[in-house]
Amino acid sequence: MASGIAEDPNAAFPEIAQMRYEDAREELIAIVAKLEAGQVPLEDSMQLWRRGEALAAHCSTWLDGAQAEIEGATRERDATSSKGTGDGPPQDQPSG
Repeated sequence: MASGIAEDPNAAFPEIAQMRYEDAREELIAIVAKLEAGQVPLEDSMQLWRRGEALAAHCSTWLDGAQAEIEGATRERDATSSKGTGDGPPQDQPSG
């Protein structure tokens, strides 16, 4: 396999790790547009492609982390509500 292609996509672009999701996504969209236009020389296209791969990996990692956080909070909420914390109306209680 060609050198540089099988490497960690984030290794060549360490600054991407500090990017906000929205910024990384916007840059990725711009890179895809440039590559699709086909007006970039081959070497530049390969560099853009590598940066795009790193940006895509960063976005995916960010989204995976957000999903895990939401799922964890949901599980915690469900576990708390199933213990009957007193929040909300009493369950199976005869009225008045």
